[in-house]
Amino acid sequence: MAEMKAVILGISPSANIIDISHDIEKFDVRMAAYALACAAPYFPKGTVHVAVVDPGVGTRRRPLLVQTQSAFYVGPDNGVLALATDNQGIEHIFEITNPKFMLTRISNTFHGRDIFAPVAAHLANGTQPKEFGPETKRISTPKFARVARKRNTLTGEVLHIDGFGNLITNFREEELDSMDIKETVNIKTRNHKLRLKLGKAYEDVKKKEAVALFGSHGFLEVSVNQGNAGTAFEVKRGDKITLSKA
Repeated sequence: MAEMKAVILGISPSANIIDISHDIEKFDVRMAAYALACAAPYFPKGTVHVAVVDPGVGTRRRPLLVQTQSAFYVGPDNGVLALATDNQGIEHIFEITNPKFMLTRISNTFHGRDIFAPVAAHLANGTQPKEFGPETKRISTPKFARVARKRNTLTGEVLHIDGFGNLITNFREEELDSMDIKETVNIKTRNHKLRLKLGKAYEDVKKKEAVALFGSHGFLEVSVNQGNAGTAFEVKRGDKITLSKA
């Protein structure tokens, strides 16, 4: 938003501000976490990321600064940072408490402008992370950032359904490897049981056939070649999905 950018530039005039997305649905922490995790690896080392999808603004939820092996992340402790920071390896987590690095007046409804933007700007200016507040070990890891294994089944959920109808899940390749899933996979959604080829490309199957593959951001997708998996399998974002060896 313009006010956040104005605050950043007022503190760090040389900051290069890049918007990742303006298409996150209101209050959708899952969608924001996915978008951040997809984009973050392609930014230069040391980038400061600010993520503010914050339905709990003004409550007791904590503002956090997370330092990973590659970047810094500033935002609310509600899961929006979870996928991206976990991917890059968390080194330190700091709770933002030092008023020196916030605006003088803190509203109850716009912490993006009053807390997160100024913190990001001071980080860009070289302020050390430990100056913003005490180090902590706690960060919220919501259900959408976790995969559960029980016996021979992996349980996760649909993170996102893209414009082509591909079902993007929270499963990663190492999790399927741990189950020795190689060529085919059993997938169960709320309304369907599928046995799919684990392919490399959409056209590994015939037109209108379904396939499972790891997409460009490393998450397992359920797709229909030149079709819409979301419609075909009656799935929506946030639905539970289970995998097992075929």
